[in-house]
Amino acid sequence: MPETIAGITVPDTALVRDATSLVRGAADDTIYHHSRRVFFWGMLKSKTRGTDVDPELAYVGGLFHDLGLTGAYRTTDRRFELDGARAAYGFLRDHGRSEKEARDVWLAIALHTTPEVPMHLAPETAVVTLGVETDVLGFGLDEITDRQRAEVVAAHPRPGFKNKIIRAFYDGMADRPSTTFGTMNDDVLAHFDPSFQRENFVQIIQNNAWPE
Repeated sequence: MPETIAGITVPDTALVRDATSLVRGAADDTIYHHSRRVFFWGMLKSKTRGTDVDPELAYVGGLFHDLGLTGAYRTTDRRFELDGARAAYGFLRDHGRSEKEARDVWLAIALHTTPEVPMHLAPETAVVTLGVETDVLGFGLDEITDRQRAEVVAAHPRPGFKNKIIRAFYDGMADRPSTTFGTMNDDVLAHFDPSFQRENFVQIIQNNAWPE
């Protein structure tokens, strides 16, 4: 039987069940409940904007977007966003989705920490950023009713979430600091590690091998 929370129905399909099982097995409660909330917030905001979004693709985008922070899927040589994007792309292709559909979700996850850009791409790409910005940054909470918020949080609670998600970011990126260059992720490393040295874009330009 389909699950409906705050008026948003989770598709009762093999693809969705497999996605839930995969992420539930790889992620702790903080990441899992956050990822489910991202799906609901993103769908609610897309609905408010009158945007049609494929719910299966939105679900995989939401569920997989932080998979690169988990022990089972993280690497040490690329951005965590790319780890999750790669996993989602392969998962969708293995479940019969087209290259374009899988690519849209790849972009959704790869760009979910890149402000503004996803809003100019496919709805299945934008929906993840809408959800992430709501759950992590509190953007646009006025677009979600008190009742909707209460229903989603009742199903997927967020006790101590702010500190827990910041810690999850750090734990997932501490051993690959170079991958945070040019992103907001270097703020996380600087917060926990006073010895962390950010790379400086201007200095890279000024000190590179070109003579002028």
